[in-house]
Amino acid sequence: MTNRLAQEASPYLLQHKDNPVDWYPWGQEAFRKAREEDRPILLSIGYSSCHWCHVMERESFDDRQVAEFMNAAFVNVKVDREERPDVDSVYMKAVQAMTGHGGWPLTAFLTPDGTPYYGGTYFPPQPRHGMPSFLQVLDAASQAYRNRKDEVEKAAAEMRDLLERASRPGRSGTAPNVGEGSPSEADAAAGEGAPATPPVDDHLLNQAAASLMARFDPVHGGFGSAPKFPQPVTLAFLLRRHHATGRKDLLDAVLLTLRKMARGGIRDHLGGGFHRYSVDARWLVPHFEKMLYDNALLAGLCLEAYQLTGDEEMRRVVEDTLDYVLTDLQDPDGGFYSARDADSEGEEGTFYVWTPDQVDRVLGEEDGPLFRRVYDVSPAGNFEGKNILHLPHDPDALARQEGMAREELDQRLAGMRKKLEEARREREHPFRDEKILTGWNGLMIRTLAEAGAVLNRDDYRDAALKAAGTLTDALWKDGRLLRVLKDGEGRIHGFLEDYAALGNALLTLHETTLEPRWLQLSVEMAEKVLELFLDEEEGILFDSPSDGEALVVRPRDPTDTATPSGNSLAVELLLRLGALLDRSRYRERADALIRAESEGLRRLAGGFGWLLAAAERLGRPGVEVAVMAPRTGDGAERTRELIHTLHRPFLPNKVVTGQAPEDEAPAVPTPLLKGREARNGQPTVYVCQGYSCRAPVTEPEELERTLHEVLAGGEPGGGSVARG
Repeated sequence: MTNRLAQEASPYLLQHKDNPVDWYPWGQEAFRKAREEDRPILLSIGYSSCHWCHVMERESFDDRQVAEFMNAAFVNVKVDREERPDVDSVYMKAVQAMTGHGGWPLTAFLTPDGTPYYGGTYFPPQPRHGMPSFLQVLDAASQAYRNRKDEVEKAAAEMRDLLERASRPGRSGTAPNVGEGSPSEADAAAGEGAPATPPVDDHLLNQAAASLMARFDPVHGGFGSAPKFPQPVTLAFLLRRHHATGRKDLLDAVLLTLRKMARGGIRDHLGGGFHRYSVDARWLVPHFEKMLYDNALLAGLCLEAYQLTGDEEMRRVVEDTLDYVLTDLQDPDGGFYSARDADSEGEEGTFYVWTPDQVDRVLGEEDGPLFRRVYDVSPAGNFEGKNILHLPHDPDALARQEGMAREELDQRLAGMRKKLEEARREREHPFRDEKILTGWNGLMIRTLAEAGAVLNRDDYRDAALKAAGTLTDALWKDGRLLRVLKDGEGRIHGFLEDYAALGNALLTLHETTLEPRWLQLSVEMAEKVLELFLDEEEGILFDSPSDGEALVVRPRDPTDTATPSGNSLAVELLLRLGALLDRSRYRERADALIRAESEGLRRLAGGFGWLLAAAERLGRPGVEVAVMAPRTGDGAERTRELIHTLHRPFLPNKVVTGQAPEDEAPAVPTPLLKGREARNGQPTVYVCQGYSCRAPVTEPEELERTLHEVLAGGEPGGGSVARG
C-alpha cells in the first residue's frame, strides 16, 4: 500500500512512497487539511543521497507504531531539499535559531499557517547520547500544540519576526547553513559597534584571507578539524587573493589541501570523482555519496591550480573527475544527474571498500601486494574491517622504494586500477538520483567548458555544449527558467541560483566557443535576475522570484553552503557581463550588492568565499579579449589553437568575446568588437585592458607572449589602439 508520494517525480519522495506514514508532498492540500482539522504540520526535509535520511526512514518512518502516532497527531509533509531549496532555506534557518545547529534530515513542527514552533534534525528510535527518542519528540510537539497553544502561537510569531529580520543584510541571516551540506560557522557573532558597510577593499580582503588562514590545517589541509568539508568556494577566493597579492602562503594552502584530498579516501581512486566530505581530519573516511556540485567545483578548482602551477597531478585529478562525471552522471540527452548514494547492500560504503583477498584475487600474486602497499590495503583495514583506498605516501618516494621510475609505477598502477574498477562494476551499485537540476548543471557545464579550452579536450567542450542545449531547450520556457528536469519533463520555477549559475555557464561557453547564442542567453539570464529577484527598495536579491510561492517569509541567504550562493553567482555574472559589454548598470548593481554584504564579508569570511572571489574584480584592471575568428575552412583549427592559448593561463579577471567576420551584427551590442577585423583573413586576437588594446596577434606564440606581458603587469605597448 503506497502513500501520496507514489505520484511524485522526486527520487527522494519516491523512496518514501511505501512508508506507513500518511505523507503529503509540499502543497496547499496539506496546509488546508491542517487548518480544517487544527493539527500541526510535521515537516521532514532531506534528499536522496543523505545517509542519515535513510537511517531515520528505516528506524522511524517504516515503524508502524511511529507512523500511527504521526498520522493521528500531525499532517505529515515530505520535501526534497534539492528540488525546493526555498522551503529548505526557511526552515533550516528556523531550526538553527532554535537549536544552534542544523542538518538533514530536517524535522520541523509548524502551525497550520506554516510557521515553525519546534524542530531538530535526526532523532533516534530510542533515547541515546542525550537525545530524546523520536516518539518522545512527537509527543512533546503534539502536547504543546494541544495544551499550550497560546505559548506555541507566541513562539511562532517571534520566530516569524526573527526570520523576517534575518533575511536583511548585516543581520543574523548571514550565518551560514550547517549540517551535512556545509561546515558550521554559526557560532560567529556580530561585532558590536562595527560600521554598517565597511568598504570592500584590499584591507577587507586581506582580513578575510587572514581569518581563513587562522583556521587552516597546515598538516592535512582544509579548515578546522573533523568533520572536514572540501570548501572549494573558499579555496577559490584564496587562489584569487594569491593572484592579486603574490602571497605564496595562500597558494601553498590551496595546493596542500587539493593534494591531500586527491590522495585521500575522499577521492574515488578507481572510478574517479570525489565523495561529499570526510568524517576525519585527514580526508581518509568519507561520507560516500557523490554529488554533482562537489565534482564540478573541485574539478574547476584543480583546473585553476593547474593553470597557475602547471602541476600535472592537478591536471590528472581534473581529467579523472570529469571523465567520471561523463561516464556515470551524464544523461543520454546531455544533462547531468544529481548524485550517487553512499549506501548499497544496506550499508554505507560497501561499493567502494576492499579486503586484501579481494585485491589479490583480481590482480594476482605479483601486482596485488604492490597495489596493497601503495594504497594501504591491510588485513586490519581502515573502515569497519575493510579498506578505503588512499595514497598515504609520496608517489615519488614510493617509486624509489620499489626500484622503478615514477612513470613506470604510474603505468603499472593505472592498469591495476582499471582491473579493479572493472571487477567493482559487478557489485551492487549505489542508487543514482537521476533528476537534473539547473543550477548544479550550470556549475558542471562551466567547468567542462573551461577544461575543454584549457586542456584542449574536445570531448569536454562537446559535453558542455550538449548539456547547455538540453537545458535551454527543455527548461527555458516563455522567458522563464525551470529548475528540475526528470523523465523529459521540466518542473518548478527556477530560483536565483539557477538563473545565475546557468548564466555564468553560458557566458563561459561563449568565451570558449565564441558562439553568439550563448552570450545572448547569458544576458537574458542576467536580466531575469534583476527582474525577478531584485528588491529595488532594499537593494538586495532574494532567492525566490517575486511571483513565487508565498512562504512564511521570502527566502534569502547570501552565504555559501556546499555551493556558491545564488547572490554571489549573480554578482559574478553581473560583473563579468558588465566588463565584457561595458555596461555600467551591471557593474554598479554588482558593486552595490557586494557592499550590502560587506559586514558579513568582514566577520564571516568562511561563509562568503564566492562573493569574496567576485569582489576581487572590483577596482582591479580587467583583461578584455576580442577574437575575430572564421568558424569554417582553414581558419577554424587555428582559431581553436588561439582559444586554447588564450585560456591556458590563470587570468580570473579576463572576459572574452568574438565573432566570425562573416557574421551579421551581434544580437547583443558588444563594444569590444567594434572596428575589429580578421587580419589577412586569419583568426585575430585583440588583448585589451580597460578597453585599450595591444597590437592584434594572429599566431599562438604571439598571443602567449602578449598574455605573459599582461600577467607581468606591463602596459599596452606602442601598437595599442584606442578604446572604441
